[in-house]
Amino acid sequence: MDCGTSMVKYILFVFNTIVSIIGILGIVYGVLILQSIGTIEVNGQVGFPPQAALPIIMITLGSIVVFISFLGCCGAIRESVCMTMSYAVCLLVLLILQLTVVVLLFTNKDKFDNAMGEVIDKVWENRETREGGVFDAIQKSLHCCGRVGPQDYVGSVLTSGLPSSCCDGSCVNPLNIYGGCREKFVDLMSGSSEKAKYVGIGLIVVELVGFIFACCLANNVRNYKRRNGY
Repeated sequence: MDCGTSMVKYILFVFNTIVSIIGILGIVYGVLILQSIGTIEVNGQVGFPPQAALPIIMITLGSIVVFISFLGCCGAIRESVCMTMSYAVCLLVLLILQLTVVVLLFTNKDKFDNAMGEVIDKVWENRETREGGVFDAIQKSLHCCGRVGPQDYVGSVLTSGLPSSCCDGSCVNPLNIYGGCREKFVDLMSGSSEKAKYVGIGLIVVELVGFIFACCLANNVRNYKRRNGY
């Protein structure tokens, strides 16, 4: 095999090794965030609060990236046209999906913020979830109080006062009372989506480079095998 093809082969192998390490670090980072968020227990059932969605997505994407990168490493080192093209196709699909998500995040920021706000609205308006302790668990996790603020509890038939999850210490001191959950949740998710947009752009550029190298390697290996077949 010619020098150019061998160089592309090893560049692709090193490239995918680095991407695999990045994917593993993404998984570890997602797990650490998930552990810091913790779980909530409602009616004896343990689960994750709404803000755990992003680290879970990060862990999922990291796992997909590691799998695709492993496929690319194997295809490059074994000089397999089938595996390399499979890697290129998977990379292209992932690239298109990420590009779609990034474009949607850039063009629909207001809709995204409204959708995140509606998550808190629906939990607050659902009497069963409030009585079941779901909103109380969210307040403990986000350090917030009520949908818009502590005033939501004024005159509520569900409680005679502010729950302990609304305050940092005693609720007698107004300075200890947290702000509304809707605003805090929207700010948290919006800030995370801003970071996700720019991380997504970086990944798209990296994946595009990997896709080009994979196509070049597969084409060169195919031509080499075709020439040797005669």
